[in-house]
Amino acid sequence: MSASTAPPQDEVSPDTVQTPAKRRGADTRALTQVLFGQLKDLEPGTPEHTRVRAALIEANLPLVRYAAARFRSRNEPMEDVVQVGTIGLINAIDRFDPERGVQFPTFAMPTVVGEIKRYFRDNVRTVHVPRRLHELWVQVNSATEDLTTAFGRSPSTAEIAERLRISEEEVLSCIEAGRSYHATSLEAAQEGDGMPGLLDRLGYEDPALDGVEHRDLVRHLLVQLPEREQRILLLRYYSNLTQSQISAELGVSQMHVSRLLARSFQRLRSANRIDA
Repeated sequence: MSASTAPPQDEVSPDTVQTPAKRRGADTRALTQVLFGQLKDLEPGTPEHTRVRAALIEANLPLVRYAAARFRSRNEPMEDVVQVGTIGLINAIDRFDPERGVQFPTFAMPTVVGEIKRYFRDNVRTVHVPRRLHELWVQVNSATEDLTTAFGRSPSTAEIAERLRISEEEVLSCIEAGRSYHATSLEAAQEGDGMPGLLDRLGYEDPALDGVEHRDLVRHLLVQLPEREQRILLLRYYSNLTQSQISAELGVSQMHVSRLLARSFQRLRSANRIDA
């Protein structure tokens, strides 16, 4: 039979060809529908109910991974985001009513995304930022991605401000707020491998700082003493002379030096209580 007389083959529309992903999605929806049909007839807390519920969670984990992928730019470990999204999935399974005629993915997606957003809002930010600034940061981030695609380069602050019709100062504030999502370790290298981190650049704590306040207080109280008592204290505690050496220096008895020291200490204590 010649090619001209060959019977025409049935034409296959591209719309009728299912990709592997579409087939998997259809299989998941069908399995989910069957499992929910079983779940509604089971008593919560029973082993069979727990088994079917676990099967529903396992079957719909791809939905969680799809939702989590939307937050990949947040630089948070994807495994953590998926775990948080799974909590939203479980909540959606427990609240879903198949008789309402709504597909489970349609019902579950807002719950999963909401749980992930709540996680970022409450737990991930290193520094809390006002809600308005956070919402504006989301717009700045989206505009930056759009303009980068359009221009083939990173947009300037002025271009982002013009796109969103806000001031450049607001754009800069939003960019600064966006940094609150992740903190840099003090031990992290700042300029490449082998370079010192922030911790190495911090100044050390001077142990002498603890005595600054005390020395200032002593100086303030010392000037309130008579000149001779000031000199005795300086000879004793600044020049480290003994009472015998001080008595020889001033030409008085050691007993008199001891009495003057005791009287000086009493005056200093009294003056300190008054100042306090």
